[in-house]
Amino acid sequence: MIDYYQEILAFHVISIMSWMAVLFYMPRLFVYHQEHKDKKDFTDVVKIQEDKIYRVIGFPAMWATVISGATMLYLNPGLLKQDWMIAKLFVLSLLIAYSFSMEHYRKILAKDKCTKSGQFFRAYNEVPTLLSILIVVFVITKSLHIYFSIAIILFFGFVIYKILTKK
Repeated sequence: MIDYYQEILAFHVISIMSWMAVLFYMPRLFVYHQEHKDKKDFTDVVKIQEDKIYRVIGFPAMWATVISGATMLYLNPGLLKQDWMIAKLFVLSLLIAYSFSMEHYRKILAKDKCTKSGQFFRAYNEVPTLLSILIVVFVITKSLHIYFSIAIILFFGFVIYKILTKK
């Protein structure tokens, strides 16, 4: 199976791209949903988009990413001894939790019971960007840059704060 490592890696990257597209786009749909909740015809269409993008693309892409990544770790277990990989897996677990939180909000929005504002979802939309930056830096540099990680987290914390406090 090690002979197929590069193909598995390619599949992994394609899966990540599909999953990230959903993680970036779905909160934007939530913004539109909440900011136009008084327009039933509009929100009915957005509800269909939210459902399909998560169930048909996002959820399968997340699992394809996890399974292909786990397969690569199985084929190359030495990676688990590297600090950057441990950090990547930790951040990945946060990204998975974020993905499940989107399904939580999707279900609440589908029932027209969401009390979160469009502004909240604008801030919420920054989370996958932060997490993906950390993962990409860990993977490309093959090291754990503590000061960079802290700086990027603080920067995004500031951005999220500004979004939430914007009048």
